[in-house]
Amino acid sequence: MDPLEELRRICLALPETTERLSHGEPTWFVRGKKTFVMYADHHHDDRLGFWCAAPPGAQQELVGEDPERFFRPPYVGHRGWLGVYLDIEVDWDEIAEIVTDAYRVIAPKSLMERLPEA
Repeated sequence: MDPLEELRRICLALPETTERLSHGEPTWFVRGKKTFVMYADHHHDDRLGFWCAAPPGAQQELVGEDPERFFRPPYVGHRGWLGVYLDIEVDWDEIAEIVTDAYRVIAPKSLMERLPEA
């Protein structure tokens, strides 16, 4: 399975999400304006992953629990964003939950109401 294609499928399934290149990488936006997920194809290191918005405390908790799967991304890590490695065995259901949480952090309430029940 191509990680980019699967991540794209998950992101674009969310209401009013668009994709375009930002800083040379595929990036997903809510209503074309606010970024919630950025692909990272060896962008600042030799790893494949993505960066995403995260609920308060999630970055610290997940990186602390499993630094082989999660990391603090450059540039946006200080804002609580989460980095997720995709060059290891991936649980795509978990990735879908992480992406949906990222969307919830960024999207306006009117769009969150359109999400399926968790």
